[in-house]
Amino acid sequence: MRANLPPPEYKRVVIIGGGFGGLKLAQKLKVSHYQVVLVDKNNYHTFQPLLYQVAIGGLEPDSIAYPLRKIFSHHRNFHFRVAEVLSINNEKKLLETSVGIIYYDYLVIATGSKTNFFGMEDIMQNGMAIKSVPEALDLRSLIIQNFERALLLDDGPEKEALLNIVVVGGGPTGLETSGSLSELKRHVFPNDYPELNLEKMMIHIVESGDRLLGAMSEKSSAAAEKYIRNMGVHVLLNTRVVNYDGNTVKLNNGETIAAKTLIWSAGVKGNVVDGLDARAIYKGRIAVDSFNRVMGYENIFCIGDAASLAETDSPDGYPMLAPVAIQQGEQLGKNLLRLAAGKTLKPFSYFDKGVMATVGRNKALIDAKGFHIHGFIAWVGWLFIHLMYLVGFRNRIIVFINWLWNYINYDSAMRLVIRPFKKRKNPEE
Repeated sequence: MRANLPPPEYKRVVIIGGGFGGLKLAQKLKVSHYQVVLVDKNNYHTFQPLLYQVAIGGLEPDSIAYPLRKIFSHHRNFHFRVAEVLSINNEKKLLETSVGIIYYDYLVIATGSKTNFFGMEDIMQNGMAIKSVPEALDLRSLIIQNFERALLLDDGPEKEALLNIVVVGGGPTGLETSGSLSELKRHVFPNDYPELNLEKMMIHIVESGDRLLGAMSEKSSAAAEKYIRNMGVHVLLNTRVVNYDGNTVKLNNGETIAAKTLIWSAGVKGNVVDGLDARAIYKGRIAVDSFNRVMGYENIFCIGDAASLAETDSPDGYPMLAPVAIQQGEQLGKNLLRLAAGKTLKPFSYFDKGVMATVGRNKALIDAKGFHIHGFIAWVGWLFIHLMYLVGFRNRIIVFINWLWNYINYDSAMRLVIRPFKKRKNPEE
């Protein structure tokens, strides 16, 4: 079975993934002597940095998701297919997908990353990740359902477990999620659940390293820890989760935490496609050269979180950040245009604009070129940058209005359980 694509007038570039890197690459090839085919399992682009706000009810999913067909509606020689990629057969230059075979001249893997549970099956089964819109909605439903169940119980261990939340991972996602949950506890839940004693609700953030935000400066890490502790979040450093059965979190120091909600943000790994030579895989990511060409292949490229470009200052590859993927997509687009013109390729060079994270209202941190900005100014900068990165003018307006409303009213109004959460037998479904 074939994916019913028209015969290409020009050479065909197939892009797997409509994330930041794949999106930028396809846009760069808008006017070119290529037929571009984009394949993604969803028909929308997701702004992943704000998924946690969907999870805690600050935003609705359609404000951070944008239809891929709408983005490329005026692009000529562009085709999109909703499909799961099964494997690559480069000998025949074909991609096997759930909707059929797609032939290519050049293949670009921009599949991003997926949650890394480090082989811990119990946490994969009972914990909650925030890597997709469905996962964010599931987490939102679970938290609210637990509070509704807590209303029906007398004070005791089971009730406290329903109220308690453990966030594993002290990176930006874990920190931002913990801070948002703390604000819900202080400003929103007291109005929604006046019958509950919210002093019993404990929010824990568990980090295996010796500081939060390990990828940022020590100064920013210290500021983040101070912020989050002052917000009432219990911080556990140099601590690992070793087991979770859905009711009790067991730590490596022998302690336990009763909690019906565990949010896993402790790691990601490259979303690797089957069919590549095993020698092209390095530490769970796809090894590429300075042109983002997969090692051992002339016509397959990889960009974004799935790619590992080893440089002297990043031996394990560049960090899994949106700016890296965007810049790689931009550069690869230029190189493919150079290939079409018979010119030599130019190597990729990442321009680091800095790293940022937010803790909550008026509290954020920015590290950029030796500067460390904390507090309100950093928070405003965080808001502005995230608004500008959103796809679509409508989404920017909606997110801005929601943020403004939440800021003025200390309230996040989107606490609906549209679809009740039911534990899946297979967490990776």
